[in-house]
Amino acid sequence: MGLNDVPSSERVHIAFFGIRNAGKSSLVNAVTSQEMSLVSDIKGTTTDPVRKAMEILPIGPVLIIDTPGIDDSGELGDKRTERAKRVLDETDIAVLVTECETEKTPAEEELLTLIKDRSIPVVIAYTKADLHDGGPEKDGLSSDKTGIRSIRVSSKTGYNIIKFRELLASFNCGDKEKKRRIIGDFLKPGDMVVLVIPIDESAPKGRLILPQQQTIRDILESGCSAVVCRDKELESVLSSLPKKPRVVITDSQAYREVSKITPPDILLTSFSILFARYKGNLEALKEGADKLALLRDGDRVLIAEGCTHHRQCNDIGSVKLPNWIREYCGHEPEFSFSSGNDFPEDLSGYSLIVHCGGCMLNEAEMKSRVKRARENRIPIVNYGMAIACMNGILDRSMKIFATIQTPGTL
Repeated sequence: MGLNDVPSSERVHIAFFGIRNAGKSSLVNAVTSQEMSLVSDIKGTTTDPVRKAMEILPIGPVLIIDTPGIDDSGELGDKRTERAKRVLDETDIAVLVTECETEKTPAEEELLTLIKDRSIPVVIAYTKADLHDGGPEKDGLSSDKTGIRSIRVSSKTGYNIIKFRELLASFNCGDKEKKRRIIGDFLKPGDMVVLVIPIDESAPKGRLILPQQQTIRDILESGCSAVVCRDKELESVLSSLPKKPRVVITDSQAYREVSKITPPDILLTSFSILFARYKGNLEALKEGADKLALLRDGDRVLIAEGCTHHRQCNDIGSVKLPNWIREYCGHEPEFSFSSGNDFPEDLSGYSLIVHCGGCMLNEAEMKSRVKRARENRIPIVNYGMAIACMNGILDRSMKIFATIQTPGTL
């Protein structure tokens, strides 16, 4: 990601689905005006979801996802089909690609049902319009009796491609993203915020991690000042500031030390807790913190991360959190780990899920994971809330939200 790039987690995710040879990849290439996906007359050319971050007018920053055919066959085909359906977890706008003048297949009807069940905006793109006359509606948009909008397009001639882009833009997903704030809606112009960022063996060399960057940017856009320091310098920084900061935001790993240093009359929270609200899951994740003290020997705990990275010798997910949880509950749970897109499909058998802040996941996927956990009646909590709870400061960490209306809470 370049310095001026919008993170993928902040882009509108548009996923293209359909049976093999329906013209998905050709349509993706036409919409993006580049050869993003391999096109062939051979069925099953796209074998894995293909993702590409780009800007498409009039939508703006998007992540385009081209998926394998949902009618692929055989054991390997079933895995590809399942992988395509799992893309729905991160989809903001779904496009069902099907050929003009054909009846919907059972696979397409099943996919539409899944899309409707998840309340994902959907467009049906009828492809290869250059091969079919189309009748009186060939030049316009249409809607079926359920309100799903559709459009006839031709990737070969470019017919209706511009209208198709405008149709995607009409869902205003980008406008929704602009309204979400990390902390700016709590601040007033002129406020000062102190951010505590430890620099240890797990910190990336030469840069700040994404949540820290995004939080600083949101503070600056609010007309406020951001003072950044390590936990070791926090005490001297607080004593030297010309005025009391509105809030101290800390990396979760430094919670214990930072809470001791920060005076009670200064609000305290963490990046991870801020992102629980930003992703729309604040209350749901807070409820999961109560389960930590109830864990017993042999209980299965899933520790899930949204990104993949090289694990350090003292990694927070695989080393620190399990040790802190054992110490807190006084028992020996069994720990499992997942990262990136490997969040388990089958959650049965877990007593608790401890999830990272989800900075690399878009809102749709983070909400999907929380929803699946709750549907299976499995408590889920994120890193920041778990650590605050185990240090006895979760209530203090949540005080910042007392005057904020929480958006998108499940």
